[in-house]
Amino acid sequence: MAAGGLSVLLCGINPGLMTAATGHHFARPGNRFWPVLYLSGFTPRQLAPSEQDELLAYGLGITNVVARPTARADELSAEEYREGGRILTEKVEQLAPRWLAVVGVTAYRTAFGEKKAAIGPQERTIGTTRIWALPNPSGLNAHWTAQSMAEEFARLREAAGLPDRRSTV
Repeated sequence: MAAGGLSVLLCGINPGLMTAATGHHFARPGNRFWPVLYLSGFTPRQLAPSEQDELLAYGLGITNVVARPTARADELSAEEYREGGRILTEKVEQLAPRWLAVVGVTAYRTAFGEKKAAIGPQERTIGTTRIWALPNPSGLNAHWTAQSMAEEFARLREAAGLPDRRSTV
């Protein structure tokens, strides 16, 4: 789900089995993507995966590095990541979002051959699109809490010039 004119194109690693079954990104119940997106101020409330189309109203899109569904991202080959990076580059060149946010620094490193990349803004650009590597919100990524992930996502939101949309009611 992506379109031209986006502020941020969020990019997961690949669809999990639940995502493949439902057609909704980050659909596995234990995944922290949707709570973190809200806690970081990107959305005014916590969206359900089935509400992913609402992201467009906030200048956000969502895609994946690799299209093939797996139970775990470690089932993907380095070649799949590199090919996914090539296809993603073409998509970003066409859509020209202000930011590409790869949700998973290891996926970013492998897809783009940036072995030393760390969480945060990257030196590499795709045309005029800047890149930010974000922590993977999978429940398997236990050394990042939802709060620490939300702080990193919020840094990107602020860099993208987007308001904190959390309701203050």
